[in-house]
Amino acid sequence: MRQHVRFHAPKPLPRRVMPTIFQAMFIETETTPNPSSLKFLPGRTVMSTGTREFPSPEAAEASPLAQAIFDTGEVVNVFYGWDFVTVTAAPGSDWSALKPQVISILLDHFVSEAPLFAGGSADGINVPAEEEMAVEDSPEDAETVAAIQELLETRVRPAVAGDGGDIAYRGFKDGVVYLTLQGACSGCPSSTATLKHGIEGLLKHYVPEVVEVRAA
Repeated sequence: MRQHVRFHAPKPLPRRVMPTIFQAMFIETETTPNPSSLKFLPGRTVMSTGTREFPSPEAAEASPLAQAIFDTGEVVNVFYGWDFVTVTAAPGSDWSALKPQVISILLDHFVSEAPLFAGGSADGINVPAEEEMAVEDSPEDAETVAAIQELLETRVRPAVAGDGGDIAYRGFKDGVVYLTLQGACSGCPSSTATLKHGIEGLLKHYVPEVVEVRAA
């Protein structure tokens, strides 16, 4: 005998509950070569153009999100990449206690879709200011500098981003390339090896004019 079962449609959720459900998200974390840094991935774009580093609470005033992370009192550096945020803990901090705080701050920010920067700006570009250049490039080295920057952009930056950081070009003079490691790579115990054995070897191989790479 065939039975007919009637299914009742669920009652609609109260309107105030709906946004919380539809905007639910998860924050993934990854370790980095720097034991003091963790890479947080919100599953969405953080910086659509460039990168941005906040090495101090004063610098973090430009971004409400970075400022909130610094307000935990246990952070010394915040770095924004394309799809990640790298946070470096202060010496002696306990990541088991700090990690949930950072995740909560990131969730609040991305779920609310708040502006990333003060003044309502959604983005910012980490372009080295002229005074931040270690040396001034000579017009005679234009072709060499272009080759160096292309290698940094296509071969080095993607690899460094995978470790939760970035690299900034600071100039070229007398065969020496000046670079600054950022994010998790800044202050990392292996940062010197990254510059000397990794990046220096790559640049010297493809650009004969390069004889050395130095941190700036």
